[in-house]
Amino acid sequence: MKAISTLAAVSLMVVGQAYSQSDTKENRKKETAAQKDHYTFELSDKVTRKKVSFKNRYGITLAGDLYLPKGLDGKALPALAISGPFGAVKEQSSGLYAQTMAARGFAALAFDASYTGESNGEPRNVASPDINTEDFSAAIDFLGLQKNIDRNRIGVIGICGFGGMALNAAAIDKRIKAVATTSMYDMTRVISKGYNDAVTLEQRSKILEDLNQQRWKDAETGEPAYPPSHLPEKLTGNEPQFVVDYFNYYKTPRGYHERSVNSTKGWRLTSALSFMNMPLLTYLKEISPRPILLIAGANAHSRYFTDDIYKMASEPKELVIIPNAVHVDLYDKLDVIPFDKLETFFKDNLKGESTASEKVKSSEGK
Repeated sequence: MKAISTLAAVSLMVVGQAYSQSDTKENRKKETAAQKDHYTFELSDKVTRKKVSFKNRYGITLAGDLYLPKGLDGKALPALAISGPFGAVKEQSSGLYAQTMAARGFAALAFDASYTGESNGEPRNVASPDINTEDFSAAIDFLGLQKNIDRNRIGVIGICGFGGMALNAAAIDKRIKAVATTSMYDMTRVISKGYNDAVTLEQRSKILEDLNQQRWKDAETGEPAYPPSHLPEKLTGNEPQFVVDYFNYYKTPRGYHERSVNSTKGWRLTSALSFMNMPLLTYLKEISPRPILLIAGANAHSRYFTDDIYKMASEPKELVIIPNAVHVDLYDKLDVIPFDKLETFFKDNLKGESTASEKVKSSEGK
């Protein structure tokens, strides 16, 4: 950490930063029709996909894709809200998860977080532990209002940094009946303490001082700055393996998307500030008695987040470690992601609750 500037260190902690470039409204207007329809996976013939939008509690309009299984018209479906990884968009990993779960009988909503992708919010490319937690609850609002969805049977899946947001949302939103995470990051922990909690108090203080000075610069220019480049445009062979793994997803045709924060310009530099002193998972134990499923790769650099959360969480909880898998394998590798396990977990735990009228009818029939 001492070998690089403290601002670059923040960039490293936030994961997957890339080269800096302008992000004006005019640039976004130039987006072509082809880009709007760019997904990193093929649409399955077992599902339908519909663009939707909904507002969160802060008035930000979120963009999502609602995937529905074909052949189940007229049935009240169990539903899932899905987002992540941190800095990705719905046309990447979360959309693939949503499509796959929809093909297995769920209504599944993949959505872009506030300030990113096709969702609204200015300035662009900023994150917030509070607002991004709220984004999940706003997705629950939307799903619960759909006529073909059973609002008593809604769960969430958080991928990478949105795993922590999903757990945080489940802790306060009792409408979420079950929660699963894959390749989970606790973003408040990694940004405030660094990987493996390696940042010292002195280093943390220096990072905050530099970020506070950056606020002066942003206030003077009227435009929040981006950090130094993190993900390279080309690999040199000297990068840590986890950077290589991120590159091979975000910067290649495998996972590149022009609206993805990690594929393009990275997070705004001062975006890190709100994560420095707001621990996401303070009330993790309050998810109980609702179930938690935690999934991580055995060789993932991020595995310690999942292991620690499993130790901290109350029952019922389950830990699944995928042999030989690294962090990014759980983004899109269909032969690695344990979708059978996810399907079983949510079908077992989204059984619904009888309404008062149903209970009366059942009693009268006896």
